Amino acid sequence: MSQQLVSDPSGKPTSYSRVTLSRIMTAVDVNLYGTVHGGVLMKFVDDVAGAAAARHTGGTAVTAAIDEIIFSEPVRVGDLVHAHAQINWTGYTSMEVGVKVLAERWDTAGEEPVRVATAYLVFVGVDASGGPRAVRPVLPETPEDERRYREAEIRREHRLAKRKAIQAHRGGQRDSASG
Repeated sequence: MSQQLVSDPSGKPTSYSRVTLSRIMTAVDVNLYGTVHGGVLMKFVDDVAGAAAARHTGGTAVTAAIDEIIFSEPVRVGDLVHAHAQINWTGYTSMEVGVKVLAERWDTAGEEPVRVATAYLVFVGVDASGGPRAVRPVLPETPEDERRYREAEIRREHRLAKRKAIQAHRGGQRDSASG
């Protein structure tokens, strides 16, 4: 049975999808090195990206891929961490969400927040039965939004080319990971 996707012709500006989540990091977030565990930050990134995707689509959207996550500075217990997300690009059923994570150091109040991570995630809009559904277009508003849109297209092209190259390489070969 084929599912017909109906597109919402009314796009939304980039600013519509912007979401910020903030939290103070505590001792339960710490790894063996005394800094916040990368997995805690990854979940925080996924949470804020999911909120931006849901806001943009007006419904359910699920994580399909994490294209990239870069941890640039450690996060410490007591830091107030802010994760900022927005839709960078939309396709027919998928979208890229960009996330920037900043930390306000607990021991240096009043200084500028430090960028501690950036990430790009791919989300897919889904309907009530879990199948893909069309997402409305994102409408870049500023030159920065347009730059992010173009760079998201480049990341998408690279992701699809990599998948195609791997599938071609595996052609006829048994995948050792699956058995």
